[in-house]
Amino acid sequence: MTTAETPVAGRPLLLRGGTVLTMDDNHTVLTAGDVLVVDDRIAAVGPSVDVPEGTQVIDATGGIVMPGMIDTHRHMWQTAMRAYGADWTLTQYFVWYYLEHGKTFRPEDIHAGNLTSAWESLEAGVTTTVDWSHGLQSVDHAEAAADALRAVPGRFVLAYGNIQAGPWQWSADPAVRAFLERIRDDDELGLQLAFDVTGDPAFPERAAFEVARDLGVGVTTHAGVWGATNDDGIRLMHENGFMTPQNIYVHSATLSEDSYQRMAATGGSVSVSTESEQSAGQGYPPTWQVRKYGIPVSLSMDTSVWWSGDLFSAMRTTLGADRAREHLEAHMKGDTVTHSHLRAEHVVDWATRGGAKALGRDDLGSLEPGKKADVVLIKNDASPVSFPMVHPYGQVAFQAQRGDVHTVIVDGKVVKFANQLVGVDLAAVRGEVEATVDFLRSALGEDAWAAGMNPDLPKDEVLDNPYQYTEYKSESTREARGTIFGDPGSGQ
Repeated sequence: MTTAETPVAGRPLLLRGGTVLTMDDNHTVLTAGDVLVVDDRIAAVGPSVDVPEGTQVIDATGGIVMPGMIDTHRHMWQTAMRAYGADWTLTQYFVWYYLEHGKTFRPEDIHAGNLTSAWESLEAGVTTTVDWSHGLQSVDHAEAAADALRAVPGRFVLAYGNIQAGPWQWSADPAVRAFLERIRDDDELGLQLAFDVTGDPAFPERAAFEVARDLGVGVTTHAGVWGATNDDGIRLMHENGFMTPQNIYVHSATLSEDSYQRMAATGGSVSVSTESEQSAGQGYPPTWQVRKYGIPVSLSMDTSVWWSGDLFSAMRTTLGADRAREHLEAHMKGDTVTHSHLRAEHVVDWATRGGAKALGRDDLGSLEPGKKADVVLIKNDASPVSFPMVHPYGQVAFQAQRGDVHTVIVDGKVVKFANQLVGVDLAAVRGEVEATVDFLRSALGEDAWAAGMNPDLPKDEVLDNPYQYTEYKSESTREARGTIFGDPGSGQ
């Protein structure tokens, strides 16, 4: 039977008759396909799938069924300040969080941001999110971050970091080490270490890399960020044997060919946050460079203190930035681009398979029998944008929005259905976030709060322009003004 109610847990579930983007090795697309979920696994994919007795059916006709999306870099704790830094540069971000006010956040504020961000991820069809959690000033903060992630039925990786101390300091803390060991052995959460390598010749970050190696977990690091991290950091990682396939290099926007070659030779992947890079100033979004070297790519949204919290925007802006750069490079040589190298299909792959590969999860990222049942149905019968369905990859990358996400399944459990989240108390989540905002405003004071949100505008440079047309007007212009608009000097 086709269900109009939220499917009941524990019974098989069939998504029937949709356009299925399997994202398998061949990128097979089924124009009228079925996806059968049994327990926590994908049991079958194909046309007219046979189903067990008692199977619940979701009508996917006119929609797109695809793997759950994967975000490999999101500062979830900052979601409590959604859009606060909309007009910031990267410098202003660093000053506010790293130097001035990041230390103000209490454990309950970390919890509020993570809880809000986790539900936001699921609502947009992002079934796995890396929490780049660099606000963990204490183990109490870390426990709060982990508790929030456990409270939401998505997949999450806690990437432990602390911007208030050097990674060689916090990684050596016995209490932090005990916490990391507990998370590493936790079936609910994944674990990474999150820290940056400044390029200091003494390479003090070695100690944190050694902790990651001892724990058997990957390192995620902001690499190639203008004014912060550069080729020296990549070289030091490589020369000291810490560039591994588990590494995720976030941004990687201002690196040389040498650094990209080192990445390509040692494995690892690049997490591209195009909205962030093109706005904050880390460097030009790097996919136009990275794809030359065959370095694997995943997508991420960075932080909701600035940008949207969905990967539809990430796909769209990544295509735009890559193509803009390709055209610019060609035009500077007097050439014309006649065919785009980066296609909609590629960014959909990066948003799904790319994230799975970056996290070493070969059981995620595609719709194939035996893989984990993380599935998204994009369908909105009330929207004229939902038809016609002529190019499904283009539909996902350029047309779809978070409101078009009809159903989200994580580990075989329905967490969004009929365009509504399931099992969430949004009033309680809102209450937590509002309490954090009230606390921060009080702690900073209204003047500092308002000033942080509204940085000074730079002074405009007035150029000498001989074509101002303030004094000179041609005869025809004077006649036109007098006849049509009225001559300002005539009183008309």
